[in-house]
Amino acid sequence: MKFVDEAKIKVLAGDGGDGCASFRREKYIPKGGPDGGDGGNGGSVYLIADSGLNTLVDFRTQRTHKAERGQNGMGRERSGRKGGDLFIRVPVGTRVLDEETGELLGELMTHQQQLLVAKGGERGIGNVHFKSSTNRTPRQFTQGTPGDRRELHLELILLADVGLLGMPNAGKSSLISRISSARPKVADYPFTTLYPYLGVVSLGSERSFVVADIPGVIEGAAEGAGLGLQFLKHLSRTRLLLHLVDIAPLDSSVDCAAEVKQIEQELSRYSAELVDKERWLVLNKKDLLPDEIFQERRRELLEEVQWEGPVYGISAVTGEGVKNLIGALMQRLETIWQDERPIDDEREDSPWDPLRS
Repeated sequence: MKFVDEAKIKVLAGDGGDGCASFRREKYIPKGGPDGGDGGNGGSVYLIADSGLNTLVDFRTQRTHKAERGQNGMGRERSGRKGGDLFIRVPVGTRVLDEETGELLGELMTHQQQLLVAKGGERGIGNVHFKSSTNRTPRQFTQGTPGDRRELHLELILLADVGLLGMPNAGKSSLISRISSARPKVADYPFTTLYPYLGVVSLGSERSFVVADIPGVIEGAAEGAGLGLQFLKHLSRTRLLLHLVDIAPLDSSVDCAAEVKQIEQELSRYSAELVDKERWLVLNKKDLLPDEIFQERRRELLEEVQWEGPVYGISAVTGEGVKNLIGALMQRLETIWQDERPIDDEREDSPWDPLRS
């Protein structure tokens, strides 16, 4: 199935049903009073997150979604039936914006989470509510109000713990294939990855994390060049970035330090939050170099880019250094997750305080 991470849809909530103007007419009961019932409320439109979905492709063919209208009121004080609500299933990680105003309506981050995007119209009331001592035969009733109409912009942002970042052919797809069951296309030409991939890295019982691989970033990505702008947003929810660098490029004129700086520049142009995210440098394809040359290139690169974060040398093809890398990632992520847990100020095992009882 083709991966689609953006879609525009129209949602129409149901209108409220009209109230009824009716009078009781039965044999042997002359001058029966008003008995017009109320209409039913219109159905609302909800988005509901479904962990079984991973793309917005279905919205490319069905763009309009409409909830049911409320039924009109009837005589004998019978109320109309409420319009049925409409539930639209979207992938977990979907961000919802109002297309017209740009307002963020919400984000669906957990399975079965719901978001109201269009409220149904209110019901009209029947003439039975207007009778009084001075108005014995009211003919007033109210019509139901229209339901909300909205144009929505849906953005799917993949939920991953670690994001892979780098130039085309840096070895991101090879790495995610090595450490997980994901199988993106791997070839000896650039832009083999056209869509993001997710892979689960498992280090034993209850120790795992999710990695996202996006298409390579090139110069001008923040302005829309290549595929970078379209998919850089998938790195925004990650907790840590792995910046892969081809330390042994086939073209000897390639400047690795310039490529690192270029990607940093594209990140800063796209999002200040993204460029400030924790980032590790991973020097890939070290198996193609003698150790002394690898160490020399590593030293020159770190000096030129003034790198201060963690640095790892690996070979995604042979697996050299990969085990140490994912072990360090797991430890770092466990620390981050621990820090993200809410602090319970009132623990069950805390000492009894008579002043608080």
